[in-house]
Amino acid sequence: MWIMYAIFSALFAGIMSILAKIGIKNVDSNLATALRTIVVLIFAWIMVFIVGSQNTIVDIDIKSCIFLILSGLATGGSWLCYFKALQIGDINKVVPIDKSSIILTMILSFIILGEYVNILKIISMIFIGLGTYLMIERKESTKEENKYKSIIYAFMSAFFASLTSILGKIGIVNVESNLGTAIRTVIVLLMAWIIVFMQHKHKEITKIDKKSWIYICLSGIATGFSWMCFYRALQEGPASIVVPIDKLSILVTISFGYFILHEKISKIALVGLAMIVIGTLILLI
Repeated sequence: MWIMYAIFSALFAGIMSILAKIGIKNVDSNLATALRTIVVLIFAWIMVFIVGSQNTIVDIDIKSCIFLILSGLATGGSWLCYFKALQIGDINKVVPIDKSSIILTMILSFIILGEYVNILKIISMIFIGLGTYLMIERKESTKEENKYKSIIYAFMSAFFASLTSILGKIGIVNVESNLGTAIRTVIVLLMAWIIVFMQHKHKEITKIDKKSWIYICLSGIATGFSWMCFYRALQEGPASIVVPIDKLSILVTISFGYFILHEKISKIALVGLAMIVIGTLILLI
């Protein structure tokens, strides 16, 4: 069942990236992240009360609390870097780099979580790594400065995303997955708004147009669905497999980027995308 949750997580994550890309076009990326997180928080706590897990919050031990908080901080860092990269770079370049967190997550899951490693997982990592390289190496950017900035932010996003998965896996061991998601979202929200106020970006809220508000809210809802599915899958399945499946959201994102945003993708990048998909499917053998 956890495989289905991971697949749905990938679907909603892909939709989220497109909605967010459109929604932050004319909005500061940090402010957009903070606003989206409000939607995610409301959505997450509604689900907590629907499943009735709010009463179990007093049963969460100190270790789980610490790792959920650390996971939330890593998520906040990943989000802030990811949406900054999306705002200044091409989605077909940013998303593959962000998905490279698969490699680091798999390595950390072997070392920290003690998950089983075999020849198929090693082959999968090689395919995913080479595929990611092909997708980011040949894609040209219209602005050289933005090209390198977006790459740096995307790699930072990948680093924090891998930490999010490992810390989250440890933190939700004895916690109901929806409740764990809601608690982590509180941390992300606080982190995002602290940065917004430090940069004095909160004053720009009144300048956000109606279209951007709609897409920011929709991306927040998509994120909520993605998170709930992801952490339910992470709770039941191995991180070294759940995370790569979740990252198949790249298929949804690239498809939408091509057909909706009209961002072109080269033949060599398509080969890279195919290698990423093949590498992920190998994990399911």
